[in-house]
Amino acid sequence: MKYLVTGAAGFIGSSVSRRLLAAGHTVIGLDNLNDYYSVDLKKARLSSIASHPNFEFVQMDLENREGMAALFEKHQFDRVIHLAAQAGVRYSIENPMAYADSNLIGHLAVLEGCRRTGVKHLVYASSSSVYGLNIKMPFATSDSVDHPLSLYAATKKANELMSHTYSHLYGVPTTGLRFFTVYGPWGRPDMALFLFTKAILDGKPINIFNNGEMSRDFTYIDDIVEGIVRIQDCIPQPNSSWSVEAGATSTSSAPYRVFNIGNGNPVKLMDYISALESALGIEAIKNFMPMQPGDVPATWAETEDLFTATGHRPQVSVEEGVARFVEWYRSFYKV
Repeated sequence: MKYLVTGAAGFIGSSVSRRLLAAGHTVIGLDNLNDYYSVDLKKARLSSIASHPNFEFVQMDLENREGMAALFEKHQFDRVIHLAAQAGVRYSIENPMAYADSNLIGHLAVLEGCRRTGVKHLVYASSSSVYGLNIKMPFATSDSVDHPLSLYAATKKANELMSHTYSHLYGVPTTGLRFFTVYGPWGRPDMALFLFTKAILDGKPINIFNNGEMSRDFTYIDDIVEGIVRIQDCIPQPNSSWSVEAGATSTSSAPYRVFNIGNGNPVKLMDYISALESALGIEAIKNFMPMQPGDVPATWAETEDLFTATGHRPQVSVEEGVARFVEWYRSFYKV
């Protein structure tokens, strides 16, 4: 089949593209290569797939309406895996307009392309941040997600609502995946594992927010990719017996689904740091700080729906995943 993968130079998008190519598919990879973080890292990710005969890279902004429409019309994609977005909870507080452009207008451009060209399945990235003020654990797709704590989270919730509209009005099959703290080799430099590793190797203190009273459902990149690759074969079907009053919020009378995609096993931040110290063989200098605006103290994914749909449960422990990241980091940065 022919796939569009947006965010193809990103952490998850490059890995998904590699898996699809290995399975014999054609992949058109789209990315704008913005400078939110190192463009060199993005180009290095692309270099591992750029020479593949079934891969074509397109550099373009999602919000380029005419360009996106032309791309869909030219290629007539079978399926779309939409992972591109302006990422980062804290950056959304500093630069909100970037999120409206990429995450709202850009997502609408993808939906329009899918509608107009009859794409058979759109899988898109949502986020665990949509759970906002929820304190019930684990987070389930049946929980309310009406109280986000950042604009980033609000745009991801909006993506789910926009997708449902297109599923309902036009029959576009859409599946949203609420990602939970993805980490591993080739990860983003603004994420905790990358920041901690760099600081520890440089002999600098690491900032630990909420005085270390945090936990996250850390999910290794390979487990995320496996979930994505499997779920794109699970095309949502309309459920005529569904109703708002009696039905699950993660499904619909339209061909629409939402899943959590995480490890399903929360890990204390201090244990995560201990795994990193062990992998590096260096004890971190710790700077304990209060909670940051827009952040939450804990995340934990309820993932039984995803397991039922795909048959896949995450396989990689935090200790193993952190060690693999450290091995990659030392090799890539030669430290």
